[in-house]
Amino acid sequence: MTKKRFDNVYLKGDIFGGVTTAIISLPLALAFGVASGAGAEAGLWGAIMVGFFAAIFGGSSTLISEPTGPMTVIMTAVLTSMMAKYPETGMAMTFTVVMMAGAFQILLGTLKLGKYVTLMPYSVISGFMSGIGVILIILQLSPLLGHSAPPGGVLGTLSSLPTTLSNIHWSELFLGALTLAVLFFFPKQYRKYVPAQLVALVAVTLLSILVFDTDSIRRIGEIPAGLPSLVMPHFNAEIFTSMVIDALVLGTLGCIDTLLTAVIGDSLTRKEHDSDKELRGQGIANMISGLFGALPGAGATMGTVTNIQVGARSPVSGIVRAIVLALVVLVAGGLTEPIPMAVLAGIAVYVGFNILDWSFIQRAHKVSLQGMAIMYGVMLLTVFVDLIAAVGLGVFISNIIIIEKLSREQARKVKAISDSDNNGVPLTPNERAILDQACGQVLFFYLSGPMIFSVSKAISRQHSSISDYQVMILDLSDVPMIDVTVGLALENAIKDAQDVQCEVLLLCPNARTRQQLEKFHILDLIATEHNYTTREQALEAALTHINSASSPLAAT
Repeated sequence: MTKKRFDNVYLKGDIFGGVTTAIISLPLALAFGVASGAGAEAGLWGAIMVGFFAAIFGGSSTLISEPTGPMTVIMTAVLTSMMAKYPETGMAMTFTVVMMAGAFQILLGTLKLGKYVTLMPYSVISGFMSGIGVILIILQLSPLLGHSAPPGGVLGTLSSLPTTLSNIHWSELFLGALTLAVLFFFPKQYRKYVPAQLVALVAVTLLSILVFDTDSIRRIGEIPAGLPSLVMPHFNAEIFTSMVIDALVLGTLGCIDTLLTAVIGDSLTRKEHDSDKELRGQGIANMISGLFGALPGAGATMGTVTNIQVGARSPVSGIVRAIVLALVVLVAGGLTEPIPMAVLAGIAVYVGFNILDWSFIQRAHKVSLQGMAIMYGVMLLTVFVDLIAAVGLGVFISNIIIIEKLSREQARKVKAISDSDNNGVPLTPNERAILDQACGQVLFFYLSGPMIFSVSKAISRQHSSISDYQVMILDLSDVPMIDVTVGLALENAIKDAQDVQCEVLLLCPNARTRQQLEKFHILDLIATEHNYTTREQALEAALTHINSASSPLAAT
């Protein structure tokens, strides 16, 4: 599989794609590194290591992996929490969580669960991603106004906002606002030649050097030119459970982020990625990144789309991108030293703004009020409560709503008729004629479609008057599957019929459905001679039973 991914190497396009995406990644990696609290170098090395190893071991040919906005938000929360509780070992414990997240991703890929990761309602994904965008914007308010990020995450930032607003550093606010102005208003026709983020980074940094004193503006400072140091895994028994939960959140978010981006990449390249291999590759990349104290990452939509558009065809572009970024760190690290913190905060705010799902926000109220409520509910829970609670509750409520809709639809497919005037059952003219001859003594019980647990009530309602009939025909010929609850409901229906001396005839030609009935021991309740393969056979047998029961000989 790895060899196949490298079979379509297009050297010119791959090199151009790698250089272009490296240029795009540089300002984002710096911004995410500073925003996370781990430092600009952690962001740069995260972009290098995640991008390099995901390109080698991943399952997509053109995916660009790097620290992303959503991953940075979770990383920031974990790092802030760990450093507050354990100032000396908090950093090591945070990167241990990153390694654990990578191990979790490898496990998901090994168990071949990749195809299930993104199986969640869009309203939940939209609310979750929009919530991440809001968090990223809020967390950058203090840096944008000239202050260090306060402790306490979103709530801490909002509670300290009055104090921050009363002590604004106007020079830094000017630089941050100018950065945002460049990002939002940079002409579209030039964006295909040079990324707006790079223009903002270079132009506003140069302006800050020319206009302001070096010491009056908070700047990145020197980035170590050598290779990063190893961070040995560090565990703490007191909060081990919290570390596992944080790792699951970080790993799951990385999986969702990556696979959604991979799907976008597939739509552009007309190729199909290997979800499980991609998760294993991302897991390996994040484990190595955490081992060297670098930010975790995932598939990045903007980098991936740009990579494909400029001509990349193979993972060589991701490798070239990582090499270019490594050269920047190792050779030209001094160039990043004068970059103002406010500029990076402006870039991060812009990323947060773009993470917001504006397309769905604008039309959610038109598409579905329930979907809109779920989307905003998940978004608010993500911002103010907890990401796991937001996604879990959102998926739960969405599934309940979907099940309720499916139940209403399936309940309509549970029919019980005793004469041919009811057109809800697909009977032929001959079959209807036989049913009419029964003079209302046959209850034709017809089910169709997948029978899930919520249909059991409809089954109970339909056979409630079973004592009025001599024969019940249970027609399951159009049922592809039955769950346990429906199986029990059918068992009760059969037993209720037999209790009032109503003969039960079964029509179930579907082999899979019959196997399920055997597992539920329902076939044991019905005599073998009362099993039929066609409706006409079952109806004629029912008519024969009624006639024999009503004949004088039978009465004596």
